[in-house]
Amino acid sequence: MRETVAIALITSLSTLTAAGLTGLVTALTGRRQVTGQLTAAREERDAQRTVRRDQARRDTYVGFLAACDRAYRALDTGWVGPDTAPGEDAPYRALRALDEAYNLVLLAGPDPVADAAGRTVRSVNEEYAQQRRLLRKQATEATPPGERHRAEHLAALRCRTERRDAFVAVARGALEPS
Repeated sequence: MRETVAIALITSLSTLTAAGLTGLVTALTGRRQVTGQLTAAREERDAQRTVRRDQARRDTYVGFLAACDRAYRALDTGWVGPDTAPGEDAPYRALRALDEAYNLVLLAGPDPVADAAGRTVRSVNEEYAQQRRLLRKQATEATPPGERHRAEHLAALRCRTERRDAFVAVARGALEPS
């Protein structure tokens, strides 16, 4: 009978040990799966956040470039006259809209893009100030300032292009996946 009890004890202990090991392996496997799923969900959420941020930045940058274009058109009206330039309201409104678009770029960032946008805004404001100075000097002449001051006009156009292209290059770099 002792042998039977010993065999029963050994069998019971081995069954319990096997059940315990199976439970432990199952728990560890389940934990690993849950950890993997949590990590995957976290990475997916981060990727979605990055996509949303990049889209918001892209939209902000496009709005800024559109505001630059409106400001440039308003300045063109001052350079070549309202009869030959595309219609635009007073430059002040376009410059205010550009400032508002610049504020959005400041919020959207990153800093290199905001700095490039700031240089662009400053160049537009400098061109406007230069244009106003030239208009005040010869306010009674019928010849448009762009013709009277061709070198300044062409320099302003070059500056526009350089500033816009510099902004676009920095903005593209910020939007490229790292």
